[in-house]
Amino acid sequence: MSELFDFPKVEFLGGAKGVNFLDAKGYNFYNPEEVFTINGETKSMKDWMKFSVAYWHTMDQRMVDPFGEGTAERPWDVDGVDDVTSMEQALKKVDYMFEFMDKLGVEYFAFHDRDLAPEGKTLAETNANLDKVVDKIEQKMQETGKKLLWNTSSLFTNKRFLAGGATTPFADVFAYAAAQIKHSLEIAKRLNSESYVFWGGREGYESLLNTDTKRELDHIAKFFKLAKLYANEIGYTGQFLLEPKPKEPTAHQYDTDVQTTIAFLKTYDLEKDFKLNLEGNHAYLAGHTYEHEARFAREAGLLGSLDANMGDKQTGWDIDEFPNDIYESTLVMYEFIKNGGLPTGGLNFDSKVRRASFKAEDLFYAHMAGMDVYAAGFRVAMKMIEDNFLENIYKERYASFDTGIGADFENDKATFADFEAYILNKTNEEIFATVESGHLEAIKATLNNYIYSVLGSTFNK
Repeated sequence: MSELFDFPKVEFLGGAKGVNFLDAKGYNFYNPEEVFTINGETKSMKDWMKFSVAYWHTMDQRMVDPFGEGTAERPWDVDGVDDVTSMEQALKKVDYMFEFMDKLGVEYFAFHDRDLAPEGKTLAETNANLDKVVDKIEQKMQETGKKLLWNTSSLFTNKRFLAGGATTPFADVFAYAAAQIKHSLEIAKRLNSESYVFWGGREGYESLLNTDTKRELDHIAKFFKLAKLYANEIGYTGQFLLEPKPKEPTAHQYDTDVQTTIAFLKTYDLEKDFKLNLEGNHAYLAGHTYEHEARFAREAGLLGSLDANMGDKQTGWDIDEFPNDIYESTLVMYEFIKNGGLPTGGLNFDSKVRRASFKAEDLFYAHMAGMDVYAAGFRVAMKMIEDNFLENIYKERYASFDTGIGADFENDKATFADFEAYILNKTNEEIFATVESGHLEAIKATLNNYIYSVLGSTFNK
């Protein structure tokens, strides 16, 4: 059978042979079969990382921006034209998707329901279109062994969802959203999706002037509980995930960031059923770093999966750029490793090529680059943890809480009266003499040295 893509199968090259992706077309740092041990568990790099191709950006993204038409040239277009109403094109995309994953050596993929097939005039027609494509996806999964990392439902693209899906003020729209999620969960069960993501694309508000926020939050919490009840009913056991984002397309999204989403889950007693799917670009929009969001999710026991992308720190919208920042990937992988990996999650490339990268081959280069930068970050973070680099910094900085009055406090033996008695007659000079430098500049330089050392040794093997 002839190949659909004019691109070779991507292999691990390592070393200087793989410096120029345009020439070498291989991975420098991603060695899928190399084994690593985390918390006593040994698995291959591909099984730890669980890279995933995002159907919506890879197969559907046309690289349109607010100032110009799409530039994408795609071999699955029917007669050279993108036709989102064509079932012929929708079915062709499945073949291309699975060959794309095979050539990259990627085992997982993810999709929204509306990525796969055109909508009909009714939900019944839409479901019928969707099921035809899912039939083919299921067949390809059985043939290839590829797996569904997670699926989700688009409750934001159609104009009916202009005021949200689960937070809409219109009962008929809410009913449509619930029915759409019902079928999406049935597909998750059928395809053995490891997780199910709820991304509240328009679950927020444009203005408080016409929004009953309490009622909307109550509605979406009930919506999530109904979804969990139905998942239990049909025997779907995948992990439910919420994906934080602060704004865009609404002025305010209800799941603004990790800590806001955790507060929502605890307020509505949902934290036992949900974890978080985190996206790098969404962290930027919230005014955070990606590693910040990963840290707070991990420490809450709610780090479920990662969308591997990044934003431009000078751009105020969600550009979904493929990751290329080794500093960021290292610190995110530190949280990943401390979390023991992502048992029901992975690293999904919710990323799109730049508008000027319009050739189909650019899809390969972009995924290769993203996989390599996270594999490189994984290697550096493994060494940092092996050396207890950050752990020793934390231990030394908070050492005063391990003895004396600090230990009494940690062990719930100190009262305000005890603190007063301890500190009342100490001079400011005596107190400041106990304050140590944070050495932040030296720590950052040492982190750089880890990057240079670990990745340089990989290249020089």
